[in-house]
Amino acid sequence: MDQVLLSDSSRVLAGILFLSLVTVETGGLYLVRVVTGRAGVTPFQEKFARAGHAHAGVLLVLALVCQLFVDQTGLTGVWEWVARSGVAAAALLMPGGFFFASMGRGRDRPNRLIALVFAGALLLAVSLATLGVGLLLGGGND
Repeated sequence: MDQVLLSDSSRVLAGILFLSLVTVETGGLYLVRVVTGRAGVTPFQEKFARAGHAHAGVLLVLALVCQLFVDQTGLTGVWEWVARSGVAAAALLMPGGFFFASMGRGRDRPNRLIALVFAGALLLAVSLATLGVGLLLGGGND
């Protein structure tokens, strides 16, 4: 059986992503307070807290998976960076948008920071498309 090795870039970013998942886990403690009614939030804020927490966890795990695939492309330079780091950056932007757009006592609709969600979604799409094209064009390890 062939041994799969990560590039140094993938290994370092994967280590950071695994540590980041611990912050999502601890953020779940706040979510428990929210859903049990002990955080004093509006129904809108509860929905955004759930969305932010879910996006953070799922996107960090997806960013980990991407590390395995980026090393199999021939991407270099900025395109490699976009494919390698874009999902991880989206994992900051999108949840941050949900959390920051709903901050404030009694808020019942998002503020302008909701733009972070859309910026993260755009970066996510560009990153995944770049990785997908990089894999289809090949040039990696055969």
